[in-house]
Amino acid sequence: MENFVYSTPTKVYFGKNEELKVGKLIKKYDAKKVLIHYGGKSAKASGLLDRVKKCLEEEGIAYVELGGVVANPVLTLVREGIELCRREGVDFVLSVGVGSVLDSSKAIANGVANPEVDVWDFSLGKASPKRTLRKGAILTLAAAGSEMSNSCVITNSETCEKRGYGSEFNRMDFAIENPELTYSVNAYQTACGAVDITLHTIERYFCAGSDTQLTDAIAEAVIKTVFKAGKECIANPNNYEARANMMWGSSLAHNGLTQCGRVTQLIVHQFEHEVSGLYPQVAHGAGLAAIWCSWARYVYRANIPRWLQYASRVWNVDIDFEHPEKTIEKAIDLQEEYYASIGMPTNLRTLGVREEDLERLALGCSRNKTRKLLGDMPLAYEDILAIFHKAF
Repeated sequence: MENFVYSTPTKVYFGKNEELKVGKLIKKYDAKKVLIHYGGKSAKASGLLDRVKKCLEEEGIAYVELGGVVANPVLTLVREGIELCRREGVDFVLSVGVGSVLDSSKAIANGVANPEVDVWDFSLGKASPKRTLRKGAILTLAAAGSEMSNSCVITNSETCEKRGYGSEFNRMDFAIENPELTYSVNAYQTACGAVDITLHTIERYFCAGSDTQLTDAIAEAVIKTVFKAGKECIANPNNYEARANMMWGSSLAHNGLTQCGRVTQLIVHQFEHEVSGLYPQVAHGAGLAAIWCSWARYVYRANIPRWLQYASRVWNVDIDFEHPEKTIEKAIDLQEEYYASIGMPTNLRTLGVREEDLERLALGCSRNKTRKLLGDMPLAYEDILAIFHKAF
């Protein structure tokens, strides 16, 4: 087991009607003015936004609003939010919505608090935040795990670059998680969420490391629980227990718990960021589903024992010790069948990706052939391009 530091400073308020506490929670931080950041029409149409405003007004807390966050949050809106916060004297950012809204909120909070740095430099790795604004979240979709993670992913529409960075300043001070707020999420977005949650953990499961039995057991439980809950949520959108398991799984999958003792880089996420950076209409979870099985088939021979453990414990495949590759391939096939069963794509063509763009995607993922992706089988440009072709 590798050395690690585990910290989850975000305080979670989980359950029915917890969003009604938001005014009192923010007041504890002595906030004078709040930016309410949200996405499209759903926050307004559901009445959630009005309830949030009423909670703030009851505590005498001033606020300004900024909506318009899209599925892959864009730098232009982040810059607009930074200017709005500076002009209005905002000292607290409240995210109301899905993971993209949370990431946009994180970027705004970091940009306001570090005026000497261009906010895009954080995404490019040219600078790191030294401070941030206080921030909280009311979650309306179980997927990205941004409510408890230290990551922030933003898209630069001008350059078609989608880049993420990790920082402890990206942590939310609190996250409100009411599973009832996810009842209205449609089947496609629910399925995308199940893919994203499970791959946050599956990708960590296959990072370098050994002797991580407890971490493995926690990871396996998260994966199996969310696979099951995802199907149940699609079949019955108002199933509170299924929605609750999805929501809690989202937080546990991306708060660092399922990587303790392992060296972490989310490889398939790196592939997908290139896809949805160039094709912003692609939902993140769908892009992951389209790539994962091809990546798995390309790399699994580099660590047969690990993949056998996954096949046995997650997919309940009996191990064929004479032909271990058949066992692993059966597990990958079962995962591919699961994706198809919940309406997720299993190739890039389905998402409208053009074959002539695959080289551009591989160049971006390899940073113009200057980096290899980590793992039991390090992936250089040629490997990345081959996986993109397999996934096409």
